[in-house]
Amino acid sequence: MKIVICGLAITSSWGNGHATTFRALTKALHERGHRVIFFEKDLYWYADNRDLPRPEFCDVRIFRDWKKAVPEIKRELADADVGMVGSYFPDGIAAVDLVLDSRVPVTAFYDIDTPITVAQLRSEGRTPYLRRDQIPGIDLYFSFTGGPLLRELESVFKAKRALPLYCSFDERLYRRRETGKRYRCDLSYMGTYAPDRQPKIDELFVKVAEKESSRSFILAGPQYPKSVRWPKNVRRIEHLNPRWHPHLYSSSRFVLNVTRRDMVACGYSPSVRLFEAAACGATMVSDNWPGLNTFFRPGTEILLPTATADVRNYLHDLDDSTVRRIGDAAQTRVLEAHTSQQRALEFENAVRSVAIRNSKPQSAPVETPELVRASL
Repeated sequence: MKIVICGLAITSSWGNGHATTFRALTKALHERGHRVIFFEKDLYWYADNRDLPRPEFCDVRIFRDWKKAVPEIKRELADADVGMVGSYFPDGIAAVDLVLDSRVPVTAFYDIDTPITVAQLRSEGRTPYLRRDQIPGIDLYFSFTGGPLLRELESVFKAKRALPLYCSFDERLYRRRETGKRYRCDLSYMGTYAPDRQPKIDELFVKVAEKESSRSFILAGPQYPKSVRWPKNVRRIEHLNPRWHPHLYSSSRFVLNVTRRDMVACGYSPSVRLFEAAACGATMVSDNWPGLNTFFRPGTEILLPTATADVRNYLHDLDDSTVRRIGDAAQTRVLEAHTSQQRALEFENAVRSVAIRNSKPQSAPVETPELVRASL
């Protein structure tokens, strides 16, 4: 199968969760025999921070001007089996129109920001990357978020088929490593600064560090304002290359996850960090939200504090064997359900169902492309 994707980023994970999500999915698709071409706009903040400039598992095309890129994208779509646009793609609306106007057999939209997308569609009827009137024409609406929001996409916004396509991880990269001095700490957190997320970070991380001055903490992620004052026992890492993520997770006694407000409100929106950390056997400490218990069992696979005191109790009261047991249980869960190979299979199955549906004769037979027949 030939798959053409227009996505926010795959070469740089700086300040975004799209890159690692696309990397895991496209690498797994490549390993399953598919060819992926990925179009990415040359944005300066990614250009200066490309931690995977030339992935071996997909053909990346970097462009600066959309109008100049259109002929090349059209050529690739001409013999493609799937054309997919991702949320927050800078020229998303034009890209969706281009895909819908092509003769590609299966069209798709991958929303890695579904709660934000739907909120804007409700209030304004459009986002910078997708218009409401485009949705009914798309064959597959893949969503980072599951649960009730999928039914709204189908019933209110007339999506033909809205399916969860959660983030995933490459189990060969994300696995438990030896604890290393460089990243050894009692509690770590990794994430880009977001104002709506900061109050929980203050409660579950900063205040804990202030009260536990003899313990060590690591916070990795860009864009935090200079006005944020970190305790002396907090080590700041501006940007951590994804190749070191498993080492941080494996060397942290606990790993904190904090979810964006829109994702909490909608629920069923697991961060890629949850799956990656769990794959490394990390013991995760997370805020709670609707649907979280469908991914991890509270208390046995994940810890759900409500205040500073809860996190401090974990640090003091849980012995190493208990901590290890929780991490092992989480690792078993994600290896069963959330690897990149499993996501690639879900993608294939969804595309196959649309290809079969679209190839059924209406008034005259419609020829199913050879690539779809052969590879699915």
